Amino acid sequence: MMSLLSPYQQAQLAPHTEEIAGLMEEKQAFLAHPTGNFRRYLNVVEQLPELVPSGVHQDTPAVGAGTSADVSGTQRQRLKALLKQLSPWRKGPFNLFGIHVDAEWRSDMKWDRVAPHLPDLTGTRILDIGASNGYYMFRMAARNPELVLGLEPQSAFFCQYLAIQKYVNQNNVACLPATHGELPQMAGFFDLVFCMGILYHRRSPLDMLKEIHDCLRPSAGTLVLENLVLAGKNHVCLFPENRYAKMRNIYFIPDLAVMESWLARAGFRDIQCLDVTPTTLAEQRKTDWIQTESLRDFLDPHDPAKTVEGYPGPVRAVFMART
Repeated sequence: MMSLLSPYQQAQLAPHTEEIAGLMEEKQAFLAHPTGNFRRYLNVVEQLPELVPSGVHQDTPAVGAGTSADVSGTQRQRLKALLKQLSPWRKGPFNLFGIHVDAEWRSDMKWDRVAPHLPDLTGTRILDIGASNGYYMFRMAARNPELVLGLEPQSAFFCQYLAIQKYVNQNNVACLPATHGELPQMAGFFDLVFCMGILYHRRSPLDMLKEIHDCLRPSAGTLVLENLVLAGKNHVCLFPENRYAKMRNIYFIPDLAVMESWLARAGFRDIQCLDVTPTTLAEQRKTDWIQTESLRDFLDPHDPAKTVEGYPGPVRAVFMART
């Protein structure tokens, strides 16, 4: 198993190298002797063929490397079969050697809403919480940050990242198979934190926002946050009785006013709501690269403005705030 961090990446994490060393050792040891789904997916990654791409494309809707001309038909067929074994592909799209990985989410649509508002990323240190397979990390890496560090504890998504990184091979992108709670505090270290679609999975969203605030550079850090929201500014919050859109681990879904209050009470300033968009079948849908249900299955078939449980249908807002 490859080292989780290259010497360059380790150097960029100074002066927190000692703080993160324990986490690194723990995760490296686990990947050397994986169990469960990690073992299954890592076995697939280890079978990926050694291919040399003629180029890398990060600043395009489909992140990836190479073209169909770089490989034989047999090589491409084998690569596609292995990539399919890493399903479900939630975030994307990607394109590797002419293989279009049509993920469940059109993450390029979300990126296009966020990208125009991002600060200059040149030389910055970025944390992506819940990075999935790294789609946003690779898009940000095209803007020349010093380091983009992702956290992704889910086996399939982390191994998808390993597969993409094998061919895109960006030294300023790294990912750890860890949760945000496992990362040392690293106070004031990051210039930018990406937290997309994570906060509503937390029992204590305000605590998480405060931890994010404290890991950002004082008076100079930026948070980009996407969250499920309720439309309007009535200072109300939905707490689903059991599931929301068939998801078990959904806790607080705030309206726009509550979301802004949370950010302010966590210490953020210059709070902006960049975008509010209902989730539609154009952005989230079932494809050949997932074997599970998708948005259509989560909505009331008689009233798609509601979830199957009768709650308001999913609306996602993107906020930007500064320390």
